[in-house]
Amino acid sequence: MIRMTIASLAVAVLFAAGPVSAQTSTMTCKDAMAKNDMAMSSMTDATKRAAAMKQVDMAKDMMAKNDEAGCMMHMNNAMGMGATK
Repeated sequence: MIRMTIASLAVAVLFAAGPVSAQTSTMTCKDAMAKNDMAMSSMTDATKRAAAMKQVDMAKDMMAKNDEAGCMMHMNNAMGMGATK
């Protein structure tokens, strides 16, 4: 009886977590740029910072062309270079 209760509770938690995880990926490119700008100010590795800045510049170009997917791709690349770690 207790096992069934625990198992059904675990399944309920998994189903409830699905929509929450889907909502976390709704960051816009503008939000990502703001987050990245704060993180890049604390980067100490000049090489990584320069590479991240190139990605940010490409993201800004995509944003100017109203290409949200392209902008987010470049922002994710910039953040992956250690800008937000």
